[in-house]
Amino acid sequence: MHARTLLLLGALALAGCRDPLAEVDSIYSTTPQSIYCAANIDTVSGNDLQSVLSGLERAKERGEQIHLYTHRIGVTIPIDFLEQVLARANELDLPFVTYRELAEGKVTGAAVALGFDDQWIDTWYAARDLLRAHGVHATFFVSRLWSFTDLGKEELHALAADGHDIEAHSVNHLNAPDVVADRGLQAWLDDEVAPSIDGLTDDGFDPPVAFAYPFGARTGETDRALLHRVRVIRSVSFSFGAPVSDPCPR
Repeated sequence: MHARTLLLLGALALAGCRDPLAEVDSIYSTTPQSIYCAANIDTVSGNDLQSVLSGLERAKERGEQIHLYTHRIGVTIPIDFLEQVLARANELDLPFVTYRELAEGKVTGAAVALGFDDQWIDTWYAARDLLRAHGVHATFFVSRLWSFTDLGKEELHALAADGHDIEAHSVNHLNAPDVVADRGLQAWLDDEVAPSIDGLTDDGFDPPVAFAYPFGARTGETDRALLHRVRVIRSVSFSFGAPVSDPCPR
């Protein structure tokens, strides 16, 4: 296992050391950017409900967009936790925006950019009514599309029809800097990036305009290469040292 991956696992184990999200400046944006960084709100992240709600309140007070992400609804994030986050955003009159809207420069003022990562279509689709009830338009960053059944793809299309954004998250959810170190930049682009983008297009989704790094692991080299294929990148932010070569931009 590579040193970067080991560092990431250690960082997750220390998640309780994180600062309140209201103090993590890198997860907020006010103007269009090519790279956005988001906070993990899964249980393992150590970002408790009060921390997340304080982040929403900061976004409202300062007219910022807050970037949040999670994975498997009802598994990595309890449904009642997610529902309380969505309900508070509604109370604060914070709209939910997608990364496609951010890429198109359509977002101004306070908002929530909520992402769901990986391949957990069964739990995403099961939460369809919950998302609809709270007026959520989220971005689903899809990896391992090859593992989706026909039913899973139908469900993903149903989410897209609800107004959610379907974007790329690599083919096999590998750590980008590790792949580049082992096989080179072009191999990472050819094996992990291009098929992830083209596979969604070939399956009938709008051509992706955003890419989320697995584990948030990135370098300036991979950023520059990616921005020839997509308009915006989503990475992740930690309130302690993260296993990335370059910090989240401000």
